[in-house]
Amino acid sequence: MIADLVKASDCQLHPDSVEVFMSLTFDDDLGKREAQDAKNKFKSKNAKRKDLKEQKESAANEKKRTRKEMMSKTREEVTTELKAASLATDVTERRRMQTDVLSAIFETYFRVLKHAIKPRSEAVSSSQPAGSYPLLTPCLNGIGKFCQLIDLDFMSDLMNYLRKLARSGNSSDGSSKDVSACLTVSERLQCCIVAFRVMRNNLDALNVDLQDFFVQLYNLLIEYRPGRDKGEILAEALKIMLCDDRQHDMQRAAAFIKRLATFSLCSGPAESLAALVTLKHLLQKNVKCRNLLENDAGGGSVSGAIAKYQPYATDPNLSGALASVLWELNLLSKHYHPAVSTMASNISMLGTGDNQIHLSNKSPQQAYKELSLEQDSFIVKVDLNAKRKKGNASLKQISKGADLNSTVQVDENDVKRKLSEHYSLLHDIAENERLRGELVGTTLSLNLYEQYKKQKKRRTK
Repeated sequence: MIADLVKASDCQLHPDSVEVFMSLTFDDDLGKREAQDAKNKFKSKNAKRKDLKEQKESAANEKKRTRKEMMSKTREEVTTELKAASLATDVTERRRMQTDVLSAIFETYFRVLKHAIKPRSEAVSSSQPAGSYPLLTPCLNGIGKFCQLIDLDFMSDLMNYLRKLARSGNSSDGSSKDVSACLTVSERLQCCIVAFRVMRNNLDALNVDLQDFFVQLYNLLIEYRPGRDKGEILAEALKIMLCDDRQHDMQRAAAFIKRLATFSLCSGPAESLAALVTLKHLLQKNVKCRNLLENDAGGGSVSGAIAKYQPYATDPNLSGALASVLWELNLLSKHYHPAVSTMASNISMLGTGDNQIHLSNKSPQQAYKELSLEQDSFIVKVDLNAKRKKGNASLKQISKGADLNSTVQVDENDVKRKLSEHYSLLHDIAENERLRGELVGTTLSLNLYEQYKKQKKRRTK
């Protein structure tokens, strides 16, 4: 049924129909379980035979049962065992059904990925609007769940698809211009996450270069917007790609440390804390990168071949981040949220020695989740002990110990007057734009009518 649905050329799948695949479960140890069932069945047969032998001996000793009764009972037991055996599913049939279902599911996933990387001309000519891929997210989730069951022959194609999708929208690469539309930052991050999951679940059989996905994550940190993109996907990408990786190149680790510090300055408190947790984890694993915490710029002997920091470089290995300083931590230590300021202060106190080997137990996902849940009830405290500017009479009316919920006494009539002027101005602008549009349309209609009259006169002559 699934294969027929996939092979239909004009089928339009709904996202819910693809998400249904996530509820399927597959038996990896089908042969082992069947052997265990056969062993248990053999033991049960021996027990039944032993009971039958005891019954025969007791019947022979007591001489209360006739031969006919014994034969009838034996036939009943044999019939019961035959019925139970006929209801049991053959292991070969179960394995064949599982293989067919898996092939149909992955055929669906590959069709969705192939459709997402079509050229722009094909996307515009199709009925689906360019840039709209509602099936891509459930498809990536399914690949991440069943990636250990994918045939190794298709791994290279899958990684190429994920690499192209993660690269979509970058103007630096010429091949990315052929992608039908720029995917969202969350979808591109999810492509990187799936690529790392596939690689780790098939670690013994794959030899894949993941440098392109590190480059995409490095660039996506700048493109991320807190209100537009999903923070939980970013936190998962930071954990899988940076925290869980055993070893990083020193230049690449320094580039991500510097980029995460810059990212924390212009993001929300939840995203900033997740980035700082990742930054601390990288500093703890890469001792030489702790020179970024020093006050002197230049990096000394560890600056590498690039003597000057290149903040706009697209490749982390070419950024020269070891020649910079983490001055962002000084600003983040004064952050309005206490969790972010405390984490920034703790990172600033890290030393350059090798004695600090205990890694942080908190992951970026946990940090983001904890702070996002507390963000609704968090209230910023106002420090009224600081010096107030002269002439600001409204601040003098705020009592000590007040918070953001406290109100300032203002003239309501003045506010109403200013708001009415503002909205009347906006209304006049919108009305003028509408009238100008009507005037342009009427002028075009009159010009066309004049041309029609001239052509009609020429024809009559």
